[in-house]
Amino acid sequence: MGTTNEISALRQALEQAETVIIGAGAGFSTSAGFTYAGERFHTYFGDFASKYHFKDMYAGGFYPYDSLNEHWAYWSRYIYVNRYMDAPKPVYEDLLALVKDKDYFVITTNVDHCFQKAGFDKKRLYYTQGDYGLFQCSEPCHDETYDNAETIYEMVKAQGYQIRADGSLYLPEDVTAKMSVPDELIPRCPKCGKPMSMNLRADDTFVQDEGWYQAAERYETFLRRHQDTNVLFLELGVGYNTPGIIKYPFWQMTAGNSKAVYACINYGEAVCPHEIEKQSICIDGDIGKVLSCF
Repeated sequence: MGTTNEISALRQALEQAETVIIGAGAGFSTSAGFTYAGERFHTYFGDFASKYHFKDMYAGGFYPYDSLNEHWAYWSRYIYVNRYMDAPKPVYEDLLALVKDKDYFVITTNVDHCFQKAGFDKKRLYYTQGDYGLFQCSEPCHDETYDNAETIYEMVKAQGYQIRADGSLYLPEDVTAKMSVPDELIPRCPKCGKPMSMNLRADDTFVQDEGWYQAAERYETFLRRHQDTNVLFLELGVGYNTPGIIKYPFWQMTAGNSKAVYACINYGEAVCPHEIEKQSICIDGDIGKVLSCF
């Protein structure tokens, strides 16, 4: 969980920081309970796992299903449980409580929308890799995205699932889930008629819409405005899949600002370059448990 001295150093850095720039990766949502294997996977995708023998949600997302009907049956469940259901643990809310009175900004590679659901200011968020809550043209023939909540709700209901008052998804005991959705629910581009896809940065078809560019500009403006201040770069659960988005820039900006502090909380990967060791706090542990100490 981190030593007493490390947690004390992070507490002091938070208190003294004029600015907090948060960089969050997949490990942060994992700490909040958004796991993609194990019990959560088998609860919602046991039928797909039995039929196709994949072991986690990620693998199922890349499976080449025979029809769009089955593809969207899988993906609608996937989107619902990872975008429209709340995280099992209040880790995002705990972080907001620590920074809400600070001048903060968040850059994240996560696409589950947990920051906004927890109450973070939308104008202080930059989702670099997309959003499970958005469709785009699979071609794409134009650079627009579309909210998918209503369509996703209809897809999961068409499979026999029900939605509780708290937003959680469940399958009645007397119902066997269908593994397909009706033709009329398959999303198609309103301009060219081709199938829609998720707005996720998986290949060169990813659409950066107007909202994406506005968020990117707000982030760049925020960085410029605070480049010489007492800034805390708080990195949470960022791995090495896309280190050029958060990790490496945080290291570089810390090295370029003698007033900056770099803090990294990560289970098994809490490290920093030796050039910024004196400005860094690296805590190897579960993010949720560390934040609960404050």
